[in-house]
Amino acid sequence: MVTILRDPGAVRDLSLADWDLLVRLARVASLEGRLQAVIKAAGVLSEVPPAPRRHLDAACTLADRQHTMLRWEVARIHEALAGAGIPVLLLKGGAYVMAGLPCAPGRQFSDLDVMVPQPQLQTAEQHLFVHGWVCEGYDAYDQTYYRRWMHELPPLTHMRRKSVLDVHHTILPPTARLRPDPQKLWSAAVPLDGFPGLHVLAPTDMVLHSATHLFHDGELENGLRDLVDLDALLRHFAERDPGFWEQLTARAFEMDLARPLYYALRYGREFLATPVPDSVYVRLAPARPAAPLRAVMDALFRRGLRPHHWSCDGPLSGTARWWLYVRSHYLRMPLRLLLPHLVRKAIKERRAGKREQPEP
Repeated sequence: MVTILRDPGAVRDLSLADWDLLVRLARVASLEGRLQAVIKAAGVLSEVPPAPRRHLDAACTLADRQHTMLRWEVARIHEALAGAGIPVLLLKGGAYVMAGLPCAPGRQFSDLDVMVPQPQLQTAEQHLFVHGWVCEGYDAYDQTYYRRWMHELPPLTHMRRKSVLDVHHTILPPTARLRPDPQKLWSAAVPLDGFPGLHVLAPTDMVLHSATHLFHDGELENGLRDLVDLDALLRHFAERDPGFWEQLTARAFEMDLARPLYYALRYGREFLATPVPDSVYVRLAPARPAAPLRAVMDALFRRGLRPHHWSCDGPLSGTARWWLYVRSHYLRMPLRLLLPHLVRKAIKERRAGKREQPEP
């Protein structure tokens, strides 16, 4: 699949068996719609045989439907918060769609991420509640965990539409090892046309947030999709602004996010041939991990970023994903908080698994 994303013209050489596997991989990686958009943009959609074409077209139709629903949800969020004078930053997929960025066509997602200023977080939650967004399905411990230690509220679900909204007050937990300043994100935010009070991140901050979400949070279920997002963002912003690369590296050090950016550029170039100038790596040298750690991270990410499918898995793929999961939690919280949390979470999941087992 990476081959087609890098060179869409290669679809001409695929057999039906190749297409069968490619569609399966794209579906697992949440990249079906994006794959169709990439192939279409390259002008080779007519080269796709009818059977796989139906799958890709259906995925793109689904993505278009999700985008329509997202625009509706954004309008409702604006309706709920703008009157209260609460500014909103759209994050990730919602921002890509509303800003019309090149990574949006075919992009699929399951929720909407926004950020509000921390002092207005409680007020924002109250206004969203009045408009139908509620927190459900989380016990007292989970509520405390999110509200005390995390960078977001527990996910909110709309009572009627069942849309899911993640409300952040910063982009990393307060207990995380990296400390980006959310006020600097707000200062550089770009207003969204037609929605007073709604914003998207500045180009450099959008890239840094995407890199941090992937290489610090460690949510790798859709890791390749997020790397594809990063590749498209980097190509787009660098093409528009000749000074983008220098601005990006300077901003990365200013925001204490140079290490996630280093990983994003390293694996973007390796997987997707992202055109990163060598001078950028020179400027990022202080953030580069030592050779032994770099070798370990290569072994983990080269496995963890692949689609979670048997055709991409090797003997150590599951182990790599587990270590990346542990690493993400270790980077978020100190051990005195992390170990009790993981033990409690494991016990809770074990009990839930027992309840779901059928009786003999």
